This record gives sequence, structure tokens and C-alpha cells, in this order.
Amino acid sequence: MQPSVTPALSIARNCLHQVRLFFIALQFFTRLPIPRWVGFEPDWLHHASRYFPAVGIVVAAVTAAVYWLTSLLLPPAVAVLLSTIAGIYLTGAFHEDGFADTCDGLGGGMTRQRVLEIMTDSRIGAYGAIGIILLLALKCATLAYLPPQSVLAALMIAHPLSRLAASSLIWRLAYAKTEGKAKPLAQRMTNGEFVIAASAALLPALVLLALGWIPWQSLLAAIAACALPTLWLACKFIRRLGGYTGDCLGAVQQVSEASCYLALLAMVH
Repeated sequence: MQPSVTPALSIARNCLHQVRLFFIALQFFTRLPIPRWVGFEPDWLHHASRYFPAVGIVVAAVTAAVYWLTSLLLPPAVAVLLSTIAGIYLTGAFHEDGFADTCDGLGGGMTRQRVLEIMTDSRIGAYGAIGIILLLALKCATLAYLPPQSVLAALMIAHPLSRLAASSLIWRLAYAKTEGKAKPLAQRMTNGEFVIAASAALLPALVLLALGWIPWQSLLAAIAACALPTLWLACKFIRRLGGYTGDCLGAVQQVSEASCYLALLAMVH
């Protein structure tokens, strides 16, 4: 007879599995190494997207630390630029590349097939180059105009929220390709998995709210600023592609992150 599994042991195993899923998401979306004991099974990737916003907390913590340390010695604009560079290096420009490919595809393709072909091409075109340059400039300029404490709050809010915005595409839309770099994550998210993602995304914001680092009006503005461009882009992806791709996830993350910074700057002023 098989020994019975106690409720405590079952809970411990489930918690360990959730930790493994988080590390799998961290490995997929960043350059950070993960412990060897985590292991790997292909099926884990199908459920790791629930921790996409949690990865955003890690990225936010690193970029905020870089900004805080460098701002002690350098002007705010330089500290913002170095913080942005640290975030890009940490994620391997994963989302920036997706945004650039999306700009190229939607800007240069007239048919669904042509858009997907352009987005698959590793070369960057005029739309992608111009788009990513302007987007990075917008993010750096917006953060540079925020007070130092507000920059830290903006980073801790925008990175998880923007990744929740990208996760919402996995939750609600169909994957537009038969194969692709996001295919392992392209399984539909359950409502429960999206609740986990939303909880992780809102946790830093609620902590900052409790500490008095940000007023509730600014937090609501940031959430709305993430949601509105996500909805607009989702409608565009459905119309042009019939769903989303991995590049679309990167585009949503980048646009909603920049929109969040703009909303927080507007509330400061």
C-alpha cells in the first residue's frame, strides 16, 4: 500500500512547486542563474507565466538599487540612464527586442502573414529602430524629471504592473503562431493563475502606498495608464494577427511601462 500523504506534506510540496515555477520564470525572462535543485520539466513553462510580474519585482529591485547608488554620486539623469542600462542587461533586452519587432511588423506588413514574417526576421528595420530609440528616450526623460524618491516608487510599480499587462494577453487572447519563442508560455492562463500574477504585481504598490511613498490617486493613475494602452494594443493584435506573439508581449510590457511613468509624472505635476 502507498503511504498516505498528509495535508501538511501536500502543502509543502505545492509550495516547493510554486517556488520552482518562479525560478523557471526568472530564468526565462532574465539572465540570472537559478539554483540547480530547481531542475526543469517542459510542462513547468506552461504554468510559469503566473510569476511574470514577480520577475518584474526582481527587475525593479535591481534597477532601483542601481539608481539609488549612482544618484549618490552622479546627476539624476545619468543615474536614470545607468538604471535603464542595468534593466536591459538583466533581461537581455528581451522585451525591447519584442517592441522593436512589433514596430517593424505592424509598420511594414500589410497582411497577417507578412507581419508575422517581418516580426520573425532577426534584423531590425526603420520602424523598430526609431520606435525603440524614442521609447527609451521617453522612459529616461520621464524618470529624470521625477523626484528621487518618486523614481524608486515608479520603478517598483511600473515593472510588475507592465508585466501583468503582458500576462493579460496570455490570459485572454490566443497565440497567433504555431511555433515561437513564447510558445511554451502561450498556454491559456487560468483565472487562478491570473489572480496570482495580479497579486504579485500589486504587492509592491500596496507596500509603497502603506509607507506613504505614493498617494492612492497616483497608484490608480498608474494602473489606468497600464490598462488603456494594453487594451488598445490587444485590439490591434486581434485585428492584425488574430492573437498575440512573444513580440507582442514585449511590446505591451514596454508601452505600458512607459505609460505608467508618464502617469506618475503627470500626477506629480
